Amino acid sequence: MTGSSAGHLRWTNEILDELADSVSELRESVSEVRDSVEVLQLTAQALLQIAAQQQQENGARRAEIAEIRRRQEESDKRFEVLLSEVRHLIGQIKPENQS
Repeated sequence: MTGSSAGHLRWTNEILDELADSVSELRESVSEVRDSVEVLQLTAQALLQIAAQQQQENGARRAEIAEIRRRQEESDKRFEVLLSEVRHLIGQIKPENQS
């Protein structure tokens, strides 16, 4: 082997070593990115589950509120009927007391 080819071989080996180091660093970076993506996916899934649960709870609350309003309307109607009957009875009592 000549001095020139030995130097060329050494230069090639240095380049290959640098390339190997770069590939190794790239693999570590890819692994870190993959881990980060997995964490993001898990977080997104958890947030979606929470959002779905909150939607269900909100739907249940809306149904409860609608039921309360319906009952209140029925109660108001019954009250109006009773109030009307009381007024009618009071109207019947007054003429008797005036005689």
